[in-house]
Amino acid sequence: MIYFTSDTHFDHKNVLSYSSRNFRDVNEMNEKIINNWNSTVKPEDTIYHLGDFAFSNPQKFIDRLSGNIIFVKGSHDKHIDAPYMRIIYPDGLKDEYDNKRSIILCHYSMRSWDKSHYASWCLFGHHHGLLEPYGLSFDVGVDCWNFFPVSLEQVGKKMSTLKPIVDFRKSK
Repeated sequence: MIYFTSDTHFDHKNVLSYSSRNFRDVNEMNEKIINNWNSTVKPEDTIYHLGDFAFSNPQKFIDRLSGNIIFVKGSHDKHIDAPYMRIIYPDGLKDEYDNKRSIILCHYSMRSWDKSHYASWCLFGHHHGLLEPYGLSFDVGVDCWNFFPVSLEQVGKKMSTLKPIVDFRKSK
């Protein structure tokens, strides 16, 4: 399976107040996110983390988390070497023209992205649930998903409720 998440902010004390995270302390937050992650993501799964992973040594958290983690760099990821954007083509996921669906992954939201006028999807973090979806894009950060990763299936269900920015059928 494929999962997405963002903005875990492990060991970031100030995120508790910035994002109104209802935890007693950073340790409780860390443990909740780790437990939710591991109850969802299996060792053989792939999970894309769209930035702002940890405020301390990321390895101490990576070692405790299930799945193959692929990082997209966020604004606070000084200790993670990763690209700022990634495009994936999940197996079996087709667009309206029976082509492989592209999903753009970035820490930041965008008003336009690669093939957005052809109904590609864009997933982002950074905003901690403060931005509404725009076209076929939305926030996959933990603050939006009750501190759980979101599956590709959940992304597809959410996308089916959204409208593209441009009617891609008329663009052809």
